[in-house]
Amino acid sequence: MKISKYLHSCLVFELDGYKILFDPGDISFIEGLVTPEMFADVNTVVITHIHPDHFVIDILQRILNISGAKVVTNSQVGEQLNRVGIKYLLLEEGIEHFGPFKLEAFPVQHALIMDNPLPQMTGFVINDRVLHPVDSMEDNLLKFKGIELLIMVTMAPFASEVMISAFADKLHPRQILPVHDGYAKTFFIQKRYAAYVKHFDKLGIKFNEVYQIGDSINI
Repeated sequence: MKISKYLHSCLVFELDGYKILFDPGDISFIEGLVTPEMFADVNTVVITHIHPDHFVIDILQRILNISGAKVVTNSQVGEQLNRVGIKYLLLEEGIEHFGPFKLEAFPVQHALIMDNPLPQMTGFVINDRVLHPVDSMEDNLLKFKGIELLIMVTMAPFASEVMISAFADKLHPRQILPVHDGYAKTFFIQKRYAAYVKHFDKLGIKFNEVYQIGDSINI
């Protein structure tokens, strides 16, 4: 399984020629460094929640027009899609298969946000090997302790590095893929990644320093 990052929380999972795109939000596209055309061959697009750094209707529609992909999401995002006539598969809890991918969906609580209501958010385990909790660090996720790969928020207005690392320490995955850093300058990302590497090395956890557009890991 190959996982490629396209700034912030925009990820492509690829296996046996099948591609799933997660959360093509505005932070990934705002500078024009990532474009909808880059996702012309995706088969499925998964939207985890309504926040614009994960979901923008105009961007999604452009990707769908190019790729013909199907959309998978939850009810709250679905309400937005209904208004513009975008069809979707509702997946909030349970298991569905897409090509060679098994997606186990479950509700997760977004970390607290200043002066904003929490959205409905859907987390995933992909092929029993990857935990994608999106913007959540709730204790319920510790049932996945020891999973092969954690997709981990690394910087956010709703979290500190102390909070983030403490959650990952308890979960203790074998590896970490960092996300939610698309608004930071490259030099700052590099410095913070170096700090994370130093921290997680002590626990025998591999922190993958993936931040350039299209950089990927294979598991």
